[in-house]
Amino acid sequence: MPVSRPRVLLNFAELELWPAWLLAARSNATARQLARAQWLLRDKRDGRYLASLDADGRAQPIAPQTRHLATLAVPALKKALPRIHRPPSALPFHALEKRLAQLGLDADSYAHNSALARMPEPDWLQLAGFDRYRRPLWLLPSAARAWGQMQAAARQDGLVLEAISGYRSHAYQLGIFERKRARGLSVESILQVNAAPGFSEHHTGRALDISTPGAAAAEESFENTPAFAWLRQHAARFDFHLSYPRDNPHGICYEPWHWCHAPDYFTS
Repeated sequence: MPVSRPRVLLNFAELELWPAWLLAARSNATARQLARAQWLLRDKRDGRYLASLDADGRAQPIAPQTRHLATLAVPALKKALPRIHRPPSALPFHALEKRLAQLGLDADSYAHNSALARMPEPDWLQLAGFDRYRRPLWLLPSAARAWGQMQAAARQDGLVLEAISGYRSHAYQLGIFERKRARGLSVESILQVNAAPGFSEHHTGRALDISTPGAAAAEESFENTPAFAWLRQHAARFDFHLSYPRDNPHGICYEPWHWCHAPDYFTS
């Protein structure tokens, strides 16, 4: 009997349950384990694989040092699976102040100065296809449907819309800052192109960075493409809007590639 292929990401404060079929093996031993797995428990902070779960709900650690974490996988799955039968809910904020402190930021001051709201993560997301780099694209179900419809409409007009990036966790956003700081960039300069962890629309599963074949990813030159002109004319029909136009009040540079789906997304 073939193993089913889940198409949702189950989200927790520090961990994620990913469909195993979407993930690439990191060793021959991992490949054998993934071939039998249905779900994979991942650390959101560094992307480490911690444990696998097969179709019968048996957990197996990925490495000896993650054996104690494998015990978390089965109860996490049992707790999370009923979520997908209702609309996604917002996860409580977790370690937000700690992450911002690593960057020398205070949440209240940053929110006031940037005019950006805190953005919670959803407790589950839908697979919405793949991005330009063949990475799984995770979005809220409503945003995933709208994205597919918008791509189809663009194709009818002879244009291809590609996703560059979709959902990002708070932990992943902090990693963006850490990598850029390691290259010598200041936090102030990074904040001109990336919202602080906990404040990015990408956290919600509603935001997409969009491009088109032949265009550079996340570059202002995207505004000169027919794809951008099409988005300006038609994206509102699918409830997508441009988040950071020129001279926006958030101190973020003009981002013609960043589009966000209407924010009617979380249950209380």
